Amino acid sequence: MNTALPFLITMGDAAGIGPEIIAKAFLEAPADMVGCIVVGDVAVMRRAAQLAVSWHAKQDPVNSRTQTLAVAELANLADGPSVPPHCIGVWQSCRLAAPPAYSQISAESGRAAAECIVAAARAVLSGQARGMVTAPINKEALAAAGGEYARFPGHTEMLQAQAAAFLGKPVAQVPVRMMLANPELKTVLVSIHVSLREAIEAVRFESVLETLQITHSALSQVLGRAPKIGVAGLNPHAGEGGLFGREEIEIIAPAIAAARAAGIQASGPFAPDTVFMRARAKDGHVGEFDVVLAMYHDQGLIPVKYMGVEQGVNVTLGLPLLRTSPDHGTAFDIAGSGQADAASLLAAIRMARTMAC
Repeated sequence: MNTALPFLITMGDAAGIGPEIIAKAFLEAPADMVGCIVVGDVAVMRRAAQLAVSWHAKQDPVNSRTQTLAVAELANLADGPSVPPHCIGVWQSCRLAAPPAYSQISAESGRAAAECIVAAARAVLSGQARGMVTAPINKEALAAAGGEYARFPGHTEMLQAQAAAFLGKPVAQVPVRMMLANPELKTVLVSIHVSLREAIEAVRFESVLETLQITHSALSQVLGRAPKIGVAGLNPHAGEGGLFGREEIEIIAPAIAAARAAGIQASGPFAPDTVFMRARAKDGHVGEFDVVLAMYHDQGLIPVKYMGVEQGVNVTLGLPLLRTSPDHGTAFDIAGSGQADAASLLAAIRMARTMAC
């Protein structure tokens, strides 16, 4: 991969904290932001830069007195290296009449956020960038945008569709999975944004085996070796030998056996209330597993988020492009107040750099 290519950061929903945490990342950790270009709206990012500088000035009047953060519009991605220090380069890939009111769900903000995601994905797929980091979007705003964007529950499904179109394949032939990671724990999900009833129905031999295959392939590249995968059961106590459900016996265990026969280091199913503790790396001790395979969204995300969203990173596995994201939403309750924390975004940028090596 060409290390001179930029990383793209989509601005997220302009009414949320996405633009603010991007601006704070450039202000607080400029070394981490070298080679990063924002895909978004120049006016929105200028408002965010002013907010970030003002917030820091209030918190530390003496040391923040000379802080500045400019925003420059880039005609194309190749202009990224010409951006001077203390300046955010923005590739204008959406148009808003004006920066929207903070904390307000709107079709215009949803459309602009989606346009940025599509533009960034196409740029990465076409070899113009190394990867993309996505700031949070609001799913209600995305739905309100209507048209082609309304059919996507979130980033993952939209990027899957872009990848499929680029590869000339049906979406079903480009399976993807969500991985949530922090320094202590990684978890990959069998199903993502569906109802709990649908998530239980999604626990099939084929879907569990496919998730194991995607996890093995993606993490082998990152770790330089085959990952040790601990598989969570679906039911309490992993079914307790069939007393509390037979999915472990009839679906999950056979999928693990098939994966192991193919050389994948998977084991389980284990009781879902303890497998995450067994995988946790803490106080200098490595976990028993490199990653936990969770059967549905909340089963996997609650343990990671409980450890603190400030270090959580969302990674989409299975795509022909690199995508990471902070592990939090648009935070409309604090948008525009200056209180947003850029830590999770910075963690996502650092992970993107690690995975791109």
